[in-house]
Amino acid sequence: MDNRPIGVFDSGLGGLTVVKALRKILPNESILYFGDTARLPYGVKSEELVKQYSIQITKFLIQKDAKMIVVACNTATAMALKTLKNKFNNIPIMGVIEPGSKQAILNTKKKKIGVIGTIATINSNAYEKSIKGKDIKVDIISKACPLFVSFVEEGLFKGAAINEIAKHYLLSFNNKVDTLILGCTHYPLLKEVIFKNTQNIELIDSASSVANDTYKKLEKFRLLSGQDNVGSLNCYVTDLPMRFKELGNIFLGENIEDLHLINDF
Repeated sequence: MDNRPIGVFDSGLGGLTVVKALRKILPNESILYFGDTARLPYGVKSEELVKQYSIQITKFLIQKDAKMIVVACNTATAMALKTLKNKFNNIPIMGVIEPGSKQAILNTKKKKIGVIGTIATINSNAYEKSIKGKDIKVDIISKACPLFVSFVEEGLFKGAAINEIAKHYLLSFNNKVDTLILGCTHYPLLKEVIFKNTQNIELIDSASSVANDTYKKLEKFRLLSGQDNVGSLNCYVTDLPMRFKELGNIFLGENIEDLHLINDF
């Protein structure tokens, strides 16, 4: 039994979709969430910069007594997960790409999977490597959708503008894949518009897969909190706390009560 919190981080609000899934599956676990709102989006940053930010945030969460780290950002998972595991090898660390890949392979019937994500995630080929490593016969089509994150961070989940952008990005997937991985934790908030602009394609939101894998890892390392522990949520941001709180409530489906602005990052 270990009542210390789980540390979760993302470039902004997107990782709250993972927090929501974690709180559903692991209600007794306390969570520390770090949204690097001053430096988003990560998807257009260099690999070295994303690694630097990820190391900095992981150190912060470990100093706050996190017992495990969940990298709830596809770009940081693609670019920095290996570095984080090597540097902080005394704590379990997991990302979002492996769970999403496993779920997509389980769900695809025609072995044709699409992946959408940030420029950095798509250019890293992380999903392709992960999927092909599990099933060489799967065909993969990937596409960067860089504008999606900006729309989500502005709270623009619906409307003519985002619909036109989605139509432009997603047209190439129709009749070519039967499963589409939402390869960015911001994208589940656009599920409705993405679904509207795809035909007969199942959408894979990796948040629930990540939560399930987190549970298994905590169980394996005997780090699960006690059944009498009341799971709390503390959020840390590097900029725009009120904006984060306002939109975060939508992402999370509950009010964010404990929010802290970190100025020295």
